Amino acid sequence: MWWELRSVPFWRAVFAEFFGTMFFVFFGMGAALRWTTGPYHVFHTAICFGFAAATHVFHTAICFGFAAATLVQSIGHVSGGHINPAVTFACLLASQLSLLRAAVYMCAQCLGATAGAAVLYAVTPGNMRGTMALNALQPGVSVGMATTVEVFLTMQMVICIFAVTDERRTGRVGSAALSIGFCVTMGHLMGMYYTGAGMNPARSFAPALLMRNFVNHWVYWVGPMIGGAMGAIFYDFMLFPRMRGLSERIAILKGSQPPERENLPETRGEPVDFKTQAL
Repeated sequence: MWWELRSVPFWRAVFAEFFGTMFFVFFGMGAALRWTTGPYHVFHTAICFGFAAATHVFHTAICFGFAAATLVQSIGHVSGGHINPAVTFACLLASQLSLLRAAVYMCAQCLGATAGAAVLYAVTPGNMRGTMALNALQPGVSVGMATTVEVFLTMQMVICIFAVTDERRTGRVGSAALSIGFCVTMGHLMGMYYTGAGMNPARSFAPALLMRNFVNHWVYWVGPMIGGAMGAIFYDFMLFPRMRGLSERIAILKGSQPPERENLPETRGEPVDFKTQAL
């Protein structure tokens, strides 16, 4: 397992996760801030593909989705483009990366999200910061309801990620990056009315740390992690089973065997530990 720590491609992938999550949070949270003054009145009017939308929710959802698609396309070939601890946890359960890599990825994602939120805080006028797009339960939504919503939001995202990046599929499947961006957008369009649409523990952690407000914060870890786990189990064991023996899965988790031997580039000296391009 520890050989990965001496690998340059490993640390390049870790930096890609830091970099990707930082930009995802910067752009997504930046769109979520409620700019209610100024000539463009962004809070009330958002223009996308020539159609006018009269809701802040649509504006935010589109930006999060586009950010996800752009970053998956940009760093997916370097690190897998997880930029989300729940996605990394799902890939871990599906034996697509080692336990060590998963742990380091999650740390890099949380640090990257915090860096992105800090930069956004620094460049935003004080009277516009508000709660810095802190995820919070909407009035009347209990913690049980919120956790269930987060489970469903993340589960659909992980199933989509696993499906569109599955190398066993044949025929045209379209753009994986766009598909992932659309599922992130869909989750925000619905989830923002309930929980603010966490779906990503790192994204929820950053403003909570910045504002020192961790009220009900556990919901944004427990819900996405359960949802990610359920998505991985449903896809990898039920919807489209991947035949791997227990010994092979254990070897991958320990880092002693690459997940897909047949996919290793012949020109590289380091193994590719997983193929998923995800948020």
